[in-house]
Formats: sequence, C-alpha cells, structure tokens
Amino acid sequence: MTSDGYPVRINKYIASRGIATRKDADTLIEKGLVTINGRKAVLGDKVQEADKVEVKGARTKYRYFAYNKPSGVITHSPEKGETDIMRSIPLRSVFPVGRLDKRSSGLIILTDDARVTDRLLNPEYTHDKEYRVTTHEPLPNNFKKVLERGVDIGGYVTKPCEVEIRSDNKFSITLTEGKKHQIRRMCDVMKTSVAELQRVRVMNIKLGTLKPNEYRELKGQELDQFLKAIGL
Repeated sequence: MTSDGYPVRINKYIASRGIATRKDADTLIEKGLVTINGRKAVLGDKVQEADKVEVKGARTKYRYFAYNKPSGVITHSPEKGETDIMRSIPLRSVFPVGRLDKRSSGLIILTDDARVTDRLLNPEYTHDKEYRVTTHEPLPNNFKKVLERGVDIGGYVTKPCEVEIRSDNKFSITLTEGKKHQIRRMCDVMKTSVAELQRVRVMNIKLGTLKPNEYRELKGQELDQFLKAIGL
C-alpha cells in the first residue's frame, strides 16, 4: 500500500466513506450494486485514489436514540436470569453501541446504523465520553493529578484524561478510550472503590433529564453534529 493509503480494498473504501459497513459493502458488491469506473466490482477488488466508485441501493435512513440504562441491565450477551437491554425497551431492530457494565448506569446510544459502531469504538478514532462517579472511600489528595496523567491498570497505561473533583468522594471523568472496566480499575489503583458509576455524555449527546429506562430519539442539529463528528 502506498503512503497515501491506496490502493485499498473496495469494501474498506465504501466503509471509510460512511456508505455501509464492510460486511454490508460485500453484500452490495455481490448483488452487483457497486461499480468501479463503470465496471461491476467483485469481492477483493482494490480502488485507486483516482477511481470513480458508485454504489446503488445503500441504505440512507437510520434511527438513533439516547437511552438511560439502569444499573442491573445487561448490554451484551446476558446470561439466564439477567435483564437484557433489548427486553427493557419497546424499540425493535436497534442495538446498543458499545458496552456499559451491569453495575453501571447512564447513556447508551441505540441505533440500526452499524457504521456508528466502528466509528465510536475503533481505537483509530478518539471521541470523548463523560462519567460521574461516587466512591466508597474519600478521594486521595493526588487523585486528580495521577488519573489525568495516566495510570497502569495491569500492563496498560491509560491515556491522559480530564478529572473534576465534585466532593470528597465524587468526581467526573472524561475519557477518549474505553478499556474494560477502565474507571473501576483506575480507582482500584488509587485504593478507592466505585459505589456508583454513570455515563452522562457521549461526545455532544447528553443524558440530560432522561430517567432510568427512558429513551429519546436523536434528531435535528444534535444528530447532525454527532454524525458529522464521526464522519458520517
């Protein structure tokens, strides 16, 4: 591959343009709906920067929702007896973007647009997410300084972040990454344990006044700003 990224596989090219996921792009190619310079594309084709790619039949209408996940609800792969997020709401044919562990609550984005998952979760992209946390123990004096600099959570040093101390055992933290149980593990390093953890913002999307298990549709300027920020 050249320094400017070309040639690139046709499905990756389509995904990078926000037209469809790679999997959906493959389906469009198999159906003969993708052309390169007027020729029907085939799986595995590569695209040069000057090539003209046209896609027919790509879906353009999607739904997006902000949902306040209660503590105790599972976002992915619930076990027997656990509460599945998709059984908690009347919405159908949507899925949660990313995870929020069982003990945590707060903002989850629900959509039927698979492109959003890659743009929000792929480590190549950086998007900020804000959380409010309450700990069982008082926060040490150096808590803000140490967390903002980055801490070793078991073979991985977290990226710099923003921390705001709200009281002797409450703080807000804004991350641009999302390692498994990251905030809980960061607190463990500081000899504090999490009592409550709530996500209150994903980029420009805010939890706002949504009560537990409530949701609202994203639209207008709020949605436009969100999609533009993730390149869709």
